[in-house]
Amino acid sequence: STVYFEETPVKEKAKVYDSNEIEKPAGRPNIYTPKEIKADFPEKNQEHFSTSAPQSRSKSRYQSSVGKQSQPLAKNDGESQSGFHKGQTWFLVLLISVPLLYVFWSGIPSLPYGTSNRNAEILQTFRARMKELKSTYQSQDPSLWRRAHASLEKRLNASHQHLEPAILLFTAGREAEKALRCLSNEIADAFAFSQNATTIQINGVDKALLDSDDVKLEVDKELSSGFSKGKKVAVVHRFELLPAGSTIIFYKYCDHENAAFKDVALLLTVLLDEQSLRKSLTFREVEEKVRDFLQAKFISSDVPSSYDAMDTDKLSGLWSRISHLVLPVWPEKGLPLEGCT
Repeated sequence: STVYFEETPVKEKAKVYDSNEIEKPAGRPNIYTPKEIKADFPEKNQEHFSTSAPQSRSKSRYQSSVGKQSQPLAKNDGESQSGFHKGQTWFLVLLISVPLLYVFWSGIPSLPYGTSNRNAEILQTFRARMKELKSTYQSQDPSLWRRAHASLEKRLNASHQHLEPAILLFTAGREAEKALRCLSNEIADAFAFSQNATTIQINGVDKALLDSDDVKLEVDKELSSGFSKGKKVAVVHRFELLPAGSTIIFYKYCDHENAAFKDVALLLTVLLDEQSLRKSLTFREVEEKVRDFLQAKFISSDVPSSYDAMDTDKLSGLWSRISHLVLPVWPEKGLPLEGCT
């Protein structure tokens, strides 16, 4: 009934619209032109809109209410999906990490029963001996004790993997010659004593005038034989007096990566030509002074012919291996005239 009631205004509007059109020829029926038909459709669409608008509004309200109700469900679904993906990620992490941890731990050699107790005894004995030496050699720089102790203790700790030997180079002026010899011997003995071992002693004074190749073979034999038999430390006194070419053998024992023995220590001493070594020098300046001294000693033109096997490149390679730790030694009062104890 509503549609029928609203058709009358539409027809009246159509008549008004027809009066604005060009007058039709007489005798022809009054029919709508295509333009008139087009004008009629929007009105009917408006009729349809007016009748269906309440339904569409109610429908839109229903859809909006349903959408609001469905939002929590969608949110819950998203949270459940994200939680599921997180669970998958953690599962993959565990799946990968567990085999890796197994391979890692299985690759670490386990220490035999009682090794930890033995290791603790070794460290305690070494520390006690070093403490005694420190009280005896009171004129030395505190950094000497700290650095020497740290370097040597790494080789005594069985829980650490030994990748290279400990190399310590002690140097002094002529006024501290006795302190240089005694201190290097006593530190080496403390290292060896803590492991129930003995020290290899090599003296450059005894080999200074020998053939370079012969000295190289002798030093190689002494070090290889001593370390193979369980000795843990070697002291090479007056390193600067060894024939230059013979010192190439220390490539084998002092290398950073491929040393023949990695759980040992080598202590080298160099006595400088100058009378005293200033205490104001830094460790870096002392290191440079020793390097320049050995270069002049091994490569200068006025050295004997047996030194010809050494050149600048070889000396540079040698220096990089023996200069891990260069420590200056100062004179000490009260040392005995004979021996070091």
